[in-house]
Amino acid sequence: MFPGMNKRQVAQMMKKMGVQQVEIDARQVIILLDNEKIVIDNPQVSKVNMMGQQTYQIVGEERVESLDSTPEIEEDDISTVMEQTGVDEDKAKDALEKSKGDIAQAIMELSEQDQ
Repeated sequence: MFPGMNKRQVAQMMKKMGVQQVEIDARQVIILLDNEKIVIDNPQVSKVNMMGQQTYQIVGEERVESLDSTPEIEEDDISTVMEQTGVDEDKAKDALEKSKGDIAQAIMELSEQDQ
């Protein structure tokens, strides 16, 4: 961190400046964004308190996962919804996309719209 200083000297200097650092034994850090999440497995996490302001330092390899969980809609699922509700293919597909592939929920929602 500081050339020519050992860890003890650095810790004493940080203490004089009012900086406290605590290592956190974390197994994973997840940062959620709108359309994705950043996952850091086996991270080195430090909690730093400087004059009442807490910050976290995270070191590790990250991987990014998409949160776009639009499932692939199967033709059989569309046919089932169409048969059960009497709607056309476009409406059946839209209902399945809104229900994230849940056939029963898509049928229920389309049936409620008819009433």
